[in-house]
Amino acid sequence: MSKADHMLSILWLLRSGRRMTAKQLANELEIHLRTVYRYIDSLCASGVPIIADSGPNGGYRILNRFTESPLMFDMEEQKALAHASTFAHETGYPFKDELNRAINKLKRYTNEEQLDQIERHMEGITIINPPIEEMQRNWLRILEDAAAGGRSVEIVYDNGKRETPSIREIDPYGIVHWKGSWYAVGYCNLRKAIRSLRVDRISRITLRDRYFERPSEFSAKDFLLLNLLPGASDSESLLTVKIRGYEQALDLLCQHWLFSHTLVERKEGQALFKLSLSSLESYVPYFLLPYGKSLVILEPDMLIERLVEVSRDIAAHYESMLSVRIPDSKG
Repeated sequence: MSKADHMLSILWLLRSGRRMTAKQLANELEIHLRTVYRYIDSLCASGVPIIADSGPNGGYRILNRFTESPLMFDMEEQKALAHASTFAHETGYPFKDELNRAINKLKRYTNEEQLDQIERHMEGITIINPPIEEMQRNWLRILEDAAAGGRSVEIVYDNGKRETPSIREIDPYGIVHWKGSWYAVGYCNLRKAIRSLRVDRISRITLRDRYFERPSEFSAKDFLLLNLLPGASDSESLLTVKIRGYEQALDLLCQHWLFSHTLVERKEGQALFKLSLSSLESYVPYFLLPYGKSLVILEPDMLIERLVEVSRDIAAHYESMLSVRIPDSKG
């Protein structure tokens, strides 16, 4: 550990409210006794109000007013940090080792009551998310560092269309986690445009010696959302979609990532959306089918017609499975 880390550790230990002797601090931090004295002197010189009490129960302590410094965290703040680490771990946060060290420091330099509370709160919240491979964590670390440092990367990328993976040079503007997947958003020198790329489809990343400037006020999140939402770019006119149904079914529908962002009006037993024609002809019917008879499409008629077509195709697909099934033969 560096000098700065040791000095911060001393602050955390004394902040717990315990009086600690120089020998106790030295043993806790595994450093020499004289080093503790030097660090205490440096902290006092920088304005930290460390008091040395003599006697059998003496030791170093910090004045109460300093323990409320903005650099320290109260119990609610510690709980929030512990919960945030749980979310980060389950989403595949690439800097998990550093996060673990930070949380361990938080636990180490609190008193027993606070430590017990942190442990209880960490056990009280659970996140279920798809697992992420270690290689993808490595790609995320490289991409995040490259985005922060404005450095280009070369990647081998599979676009998921059964084509030969392409070699692309990317200027990564940021990484985004959305619905269990990580995306890299940046300028693709192959396509000559800003693109969002699935990180799990990258098979190799190499840092380049070229640097770039990210456009001012660019938001990777907004760009990704704009490309995911049909009609969001106003490149085509939007159609009104009116749906009636049971309240519970409508509640679930309005929580869907697509319908939640295209909702125009919600009232009892009915919801109004604005969607593009292309989305109504492609994937919107597949999103609506699982709701079955709990929803009724009031308009447009073309969506109803498309649902009929999709339903017939699905029924034919499963009927074909029955027709080709080979009878089980024995002997």
